[in-house]
Amino acid sequence: MLAVIKNLWLGFVVLLWLAVVTLIWCFSTDQTRGNTPGETRPVITPVTSRPDHHGLRPPANSVSLDSDNDGIPDSAELRSFRDREDFKRAFISIAEMQFYRISDQWNGEQRDCAGLVRFAWREALRRHDRAWFQKMGPGYEDLAADVSTNYRDRGLLGEKLFRTDFGSYKTNDLTEARFSEFADARTLKNFNSRFISRDRQFAQPGDLLFYHQPWVQKFPYHVMIFVGESRIATAETRDWVVYHTGASAVDEGMVKKVELSVLDHHPNKRWRPVESNPNFLGFYRLNILE
Repeated sequence: MLAVIKNLWLGFVVLLWLAVVTLIWCFSTDQTRGNTPGETRPVITPVTSRPDHHGLRPPANSVSLDSDNDGIPDSAELRSFRDREDFKRAFISIAEMQFYRISDQWNGEQRDCAGLVRFAWREALRRHDRAWFQKMGPGYEDLAADVSTNYRDRGLLGEKLFRTDFGSYKTNDLTEARFSEFADARTLKNFNSRFISRDRQFAQPGDLLFYHQPWVQKFPYHVMIFVGESRIATAETRDWVVYHTGASAVDEGMVKKVELSVLDHHPNKRWRPVESNPNFLGFYRLNILE
């Protein structure tokens, strides 16, 4: 009887030992599975984009993302403070220079109020290298640094900078012609900028001023560029605007540069940039700056 009990006890010990060995082997195999000898299992962490030289970390899937639902893909917006400031300075400088000497690079057939905005916008995004300065002529030496290197060459929109329809950005917008190289004043207002205020104290350099004359059938909208403090004018004035008067059958129009305080007393009340003027729509900010 004692022999039987002893054999049972030894069998139980052996089974217990085998169970412990099996558990240890399974645990160690699970921890090292897929690794070569001597390696430890790596810790998997989410991959994030590295900041660019402007200190900006682009969002994932930025090619098609429109996080603010303004119709402009995030990848086409100026998403760092430095880029926004460089663009605004270049945009204003190029527009202002057309008052002193119109560049040959500005297509004569597109010289109107919206054409000035398009031209300054497009040229502000270009690479300002030696060839660019030679084409533009003198007067642009103090231009700001380029926005994100090669922005327009690598940008999703290419030359089609201007949105032409409502809605947030979709991946088929380019093929569906919701972006174009051309935009009139109405298109700039409705699809490429957002309302800020009719009060000038909220305006920033680079903002647009819009007017609406509903009785004018062909071109009821008019746009000006708010310069603020001019880099060229010697007077200590901080409310400059620049705009093209628009062409007509008998007049090709001209670029004007004037102070808001002067426009406040324009003989035609519909051109006064004041809140009491129903034809003055207010100040708008470009969507690519938001």
